[in-house]
Amino acid sequence: MGNNDNKFIPPHGGYQKLASYQMAEIVFDATAHFCNKYIDKRSRTHDQMIQAARSGKQNIVEGSMVSGTSKEMEIKLMGVARASLEELLNDYKDFLRVRGLPLWDKNDERALKIRQIGKEINKSYFTYKTYFENESLEIVVNAIICVIHQTNYLLDQQIRKLEELFIKEGGIRERMLKARLNNKNNKK
Repeated sequence: MGNNDNKFIPPHGGYQKLASYQMAEIVFDATAHFCNKYIDKRSRTHDQMIQAARSGKQNIVEGSMVSGTSKEMEIKLMGVARASLEELLNDYKDFLRVRGLPLWDKNDERALKIRQIGKEINKSYFTYKTYFENESLEIVVNAIICVIHQTNYLLDQQIRKLEELFIKEGGIRERMLKARLNNKNNKK
């Protein structure tokens, strides 16, 4: 038996390394910039969009930190992050629609360029700056929408993987029982 076999609280945290967190941080930064520039600070929409972007990012942090003691809570919090980003996505789509601006198809060559950037390592707001701070509102909003879609895709994959691991390995109760049984059997 290895050293970690008796531990029922596995390593946890490390959210900064998660691709979903890195992309959610970009979404938050882009949304803060967008709202401060294009949405009246006194409007509920301004606060709601920033809070939805923040919730997407912060629930990944919280889920990652609770993962050692509650896989169920980790899955729930990743789901909350996903739901918050979906809400934000719809705010951006509404913004385009009410202004008569086009929503790019996922296969639009501009969307494909932005999706390609998403495959780069060590991305940040500044990686997308020419899109997020473009003079064209169509480009700004569609670029953010593309990044939200990529973030949602990553979260969907992460949630599926967490569900598989939970089914395979269980949660803390199962690990605690296993540790107690191992301890009891080793004393015999």
